[in-house]
Amino acid sequence: MTASLMEQEAAEAPLRVADLLAADAAMVAAITARLRARRPPFAVTVARGSSDHAVSYGRYLIETLLGVITASQAPSVVTSYGATLDCPDALAITVSQSGQSPDLCAAFEALKAGGALTVAIVNATASPLGTLADHVQPLHAGPERSVAATKSFICSLAALARLVAHWCENRELLRALAALPDRLDAAAHADWSAALPVLGSAATTMVVARGRSLPVAQELALKLKETCRIHAEPFSAAELMHGPLTLIEPGYPVLILATEDETLAGVLEVARNLADKGAHLLISSTARAALDLAQTRLPLPGTLHGVLDPIMHVQAFYPLAARLAVARGLDPDAPRHLLKVTKTV
Repeated sequence: MTASLMEQEAAEAPLRVADLLAADAAMVAAITARLRARRPPFAVTVARGSSDHAVSYGRYLIETLLGVITASQAPSVVTSYGATLDCPDALAITVSQSGQSPDLCAAFEALKAGGALTVAIVNATASPLGTLADHVQPLHAGPERSVAATKSFICSLAALARLVAHWCENRELLRALAALPDRLDAAAHADWSAALPVLGSAATTMVVARGRSLPVAQELALKLKETCRIHAEPFSAAELMHGPLTLIEPGYPVLILATEDETLAGVLEVARNLADKGAHLLISSTARAALDLAQTRLPLPGTLHGVLDPIMHVQAFYPLAARLAVARGLDPDAPRHLLKVTKTV
């Protein structure tokens, strides 16, 4: 059977990331030299959908590696309420596949008018959003025809990781980035087929992670909704214990991203709590201690770097989502009611 466009495009991601990392070195050097010379007092992000998950990953990197407080700017503050934004010397980052949404353009224009240095990470550099920015980082993802974004999302994460690595001049992370395409290729071939019978008839699930992997959990949950019509909700492993835990009953499927970083011990503690309450744990991890807790093991290639390992979860997940949609009688390339380009105002 011919693979869906979603699956084909997800499989291209390692090559597209290699293209990204080989390009635009002078531009990245110029941006990061400016950021080191005039350290921004704070940073803001503005995006929608999968791109918002990407910039949330970027927020974790900026805060954990540079200590610069980063917040998400709500476009409706500008488009609905007409507010002006006072942000001199701040860094404003947007990520978008198409760069066409009017609300993102209006918000980004307001951030620029308020004094922010603006960086747009877009697949269409000549788009309205791209032309507004002080600096434009092409995603180099190539055409993406499936409605569900895959390779463009993974390229967005890689672009943000490279930007931050150069900004803070983290040599270890820069070395790891050079190995990222090969590690992504290994993740793309990870066998997650054991999840198909578990999620094949599921109506609802949770996707649980913490820290830098939480935005990836948000992306996985969105794709389960979008392509598989599963009511999937993402939760921080910490927030799960504050109320959503009451939803757990015997056999309830919970997808856990147990990344081998500083959050692992806490995520494993939550996993044990969920297992005690009868949840069916599907665990994506490189850690043996995590996989030993799983009823359904979702293996990954060995750890590369704590900053980059969250990307492995999503690279391994996308083929599963495409196949799961087909198994549920759905077309992952054309989810009902959705368009490839969404223009909100």
